[in-house]
Amino acid sequence: MHTRVTVTVQPNSDRSRRLIVPVGLPTPHQIPIHFEISGGLYSLAGESTTGQMAAVVRPISGQQVEIGYTYREGGTGYPDTVFKPSVNRYTRAASDLVNGAIRIAQTERDGHTAIQALVNAAAQKFKYAHPDVRFNDGCEEVPYLSCGLAEGSCVDINTYLIASLRAAGYEAGYITGYFFPEEKNGCCDDMHCWVVTRHNGVVLEWDIAHHLKMGTREICCGLNPKPGDRVALAHSMGLYFPQVGIECEKLIAEPAWISQDGELAKADISIRRQFAGNAPAA
Repeated sequence: MHTRVTVTVQPNSDRSRRLIVPVGLPTPHQIPIHFEISGGLYSLAGESTTGQMAAVVRPISGQQVEIGYTYREGGTGYPDTVFKPSVNRYTRAASDLVNGAIRIAQTERDGHTAIQALVNAAAQKFKYAHPDVRFNDGCEEVPYLSCGLAEGSCVDINTYLIASLRAAGYEAGYITGYFFPEEKNGCCDDMHCWVVTRHNGVVLEWDIAHHLKMGTREICCGLNPKPGDRVALAHSMGLYFPQVGIECEKLIAEPAWISQDGELAKADISIRRQFAGNAPAA
């Protein structure tokens, strides 16, 4: 079985702008085997801290850009670089967060239960929402949330979780992709993200945001507590693409427009998924 994802990008009024587009990421469940773009010319740019690649697209004037991904079921696992942290404003934990994470971990009997406790602790800090002001806006490190509930999206929740896990000494990675809810029949509106941990060779996946959306703070490992399916696009936070002037960008997932000064702006996109028995060769 193959999964085909098509992302259509509407033209930008500034015809000098280019798009940055992730090319797909292998996981234990899927491996990307084909990537294609129509409606524009593209080259590949390397990210300097993780080694992953992205496509930089110069659209043909006035045309939509269509990006096609094909994934094959069964994967080789997450790349090792997923678990290697780069220290920046999106990943650096404040001292109070470091101390709090270590205290939680030290009360547990082993690393696996410590990871579960840190996941549950992060879930207790958030109410799922898309706030105009994020809990770490304007901060040079990930702040400790001491009391009450902060509003946060999957991006915010997983920023806090990754910082907590790494502060306590555990391997953790931040994954971006698309999630297709069962009820939307192969459509989704935007990106999604989740966390993977690796301890003593055991890799576990966590999706706090979907548990919160389903009304529970009792978090279990594993993907898709909310029925649906997903594909992975890229990983890590605080990304550098020097070829196009991007410095310490929070993440890449959906196609985004690159400004002259390397800032990213949201693109007008539509996202669809299909299943097929055959796929084009890579």
